[in-house]
Parts: sequence; structure tokens; C-alpha cells
Amino acid sequence: MLLAGVVLAALVATGIQAKSLGTWFLEVVWVLIGLPLVIALRRRFPLTRLLCWLLVLHALVLCYGGQYTYAETPLGEWVQEWLGTQRNNYDRLGHFVQGFVPAIAVREVLLRRTPLRPGGWVSFLTVCVCLAIGACFEFVEWFSALVAGSGADDFLATQGDVWDTQWDMFLCLCGAVLSLLFLRRVHDRQLAGR
Repeated sequence: MLLAGVVLAALVATGIQAKSLGTWFLEVVWVLIGLPLVIALRRRFPLTRLLCWLLVLHALVLCYGGQYTYAETPLGEWVQEWLGTQRNNYDRLGHFVQGFVPAIAVREVLLRRTPLRPGGWVSFLTVCVCLAIGACFEFVEWFSALVAGSGADDFLATQGDVWDTQWDMFLCLCGAVLSLLFLRRVHDRQLAGR
């Protein structure tokens, strides 16, 4: 419940200070859906500590991006200045995390609710599901651009990059693969301790 409190505090603080409440809502709607779901299912399907911490990290990334818009986050501007890049790359971090965190969530569901065992098939299916999630999010961005036109610019955060969609999905893929490479063993130990 402490972690839920951290997420709730982040939601309130970033919502109050949001540059645009509409953009903030579009960015954090996943937190607004996911947090009550995790709390409601915590007894029936308790998550590993690793996954809980990763979900909090993901929520904080979404809240921070929603507060400023992904193209205008101070952290992204600092990195932009430091690296001398043309764009604020906080959006890129967000899409990397969009693969990194769900990879452990998908893996946990596959290992706990299917007959699959740790190994190649679980990793392959996990990466495929993360890419599907990333592609679906790109559909959401596309739909918002169709509906809102230039009013969706803050939500899209393309910053004039014609390859933004491809970068977003590629970074989601990288996040999922790196998550499995670096966290698989820790995750297996926590799953075995259940």
C-alpha cells in the first residue's frame, strides 16, 4: 500500500501542476486504470516485489511526462542540452519503459497462468506482447491525431521526427529485450518464493 500511496501522490501532484490537463489525462489514464486493478486483484493475484516496483517506476515516468508533456520535460531538456541533440528525448525514455516494465508483467502472467516454463517461448511471447502493446499505443496516438489534429501535438511529442513511430516501437522492443536479459533471474527467484 505504500507504493500505491507513492503513485497516488504523484498523480495528485502532477495533475495539479499539469501544463495541460487533457494531455496529462491521456498520459496517466493507464495509471488510473492499472492502479485500482492491481489493488483489487492483490489477494487473488499478488505480484512479485520486482513487478510492483517496476509498475511504480512506470507510473512515475507517465506522471512526469504528463505533467510537462513529453516534449517539454525539464529532465529531457537537460539531457538534450547535455548531449547536444535536436529534440527532447524524454519521449524515447517513455517508450523504452513501455517495453521494459510490461515485459516483466507479461512474463509473470505467462509463468503463473499458463503451462509455459521459463525459457525461449516465454521470452519470445513476452517480447511479442510488448511489441503489440507498443503498436496499439501508436494506434492511440494516430487516432488522437485524427480526432484532435494539431491539438494532439503535446500528446504525440513527435517534435517533427517523421520516424517517431518507428523509434517508439524499436525502443519498446529494446526495453522488453533488456528487461528479460537483466531481470529474468531475479524475477525467477521471486516467482519461486511464492
